[in-house]
Amino acid sequence: MSPDNPIDFSTGSLVILNVILALMMFGVSLTLRGEDFRRVLRMPEAPAAGLLAQFVLLPALTCVITWFLDVEPELALGMILVASCPGGTFSNIMTWLARANVAVSVSMTAVSSLAATVLTPLNFALYGWLNPNTRAMVTEIALDPWNILLLVALVLALPLVLGMLAGHHFPRFADRAQKPMRVITLLVLFAFVGLAFGKNMDVFLENAHRIVALVVGQNALALAVGALAGLLVGLNRADRRAVTMEVGIQNSGLGLAILFTFFPQAAGMILIAGFWGVWHLVSGLTLALIWSRSAEPVAKEGV
Repeated sequence: MSPDNPIDFSTGSLVILNVILALMMFGVSLTLRGEDFRRVLRMPEAPAAGLLAQFVLLPALTCVITWFLDVEPELALGMILVASCPGGTFSNIMTWLARANVAVSVSMTAVSSLAATVLTPLNFALYGWLNPNTRAMVTEIALDPWNILLLVALVLALPLVLGMLAGHHFPRFADRAQKPMRVITLLVLFAFVGLAFGKNMDVFLENAHRIVALVVGQNALALAVGALAGLLVGLNRADRRAVTMEVGIQNSGLGLAILFTFFPQAAGMILIAGFWGVWHLVSGLTLALIWSRSAEPVAKEGV
């Protein structure tokens, strides 16, 4: 059964979360240039593999597995939402720590964040409906993909475009600001998630045995799907690891923003997305530290 107690989360907290997400995307995009997108067109193998794994394989497999395992509807729908989100900005940091191809990672984050404006609400609605266990819930909540599309555009696409414009017109500001912004927004998000978990620890502990197993399993699936996609298209090790990080580090913060805006009473979905935000950093950092010991030199490209 789904968690009985509601999540304690105020409207003010929702505004703060959306601002944090927007600032994180703004900070990442300060160093993005048109060349990063042209690189995708010149060398599309890695971004194409990442997009295929991110927006096709992961949500489809999540839908099938949650149906096959008969996961409770609210928890299953939370997993489908996370699987529908783009790669998180932390993937760039994890890729750098792993000494993999950061240029590929940044390009994929930019492309997937723009694609998510359409694909996140589309996949959430589609796979939520395709899973017989979650279909009734999707129907009951009167899901409006257009409202979700608007939210994704405001917290991802708009800050990305503004960051690129700021970086182009004020390059000195961009060089000075991008690293502090990444660090500060990362620390603020950690504190935010920590405080949110602290306020709702009783609800989480009541359901930890289910939440932890589902999130750890889905994160392992995401990492495996990313690695497999890289292998199938014949990427070198550095590019393959960048794709793996991009698919394995989901933008669960976006998932939380969607949930608190449109489904604030869906405690099970919120717990899934919230613990994802903690666990993928643990798994990503662990993997990055292991990979950094066996990394091959990467040709330096603009990031």
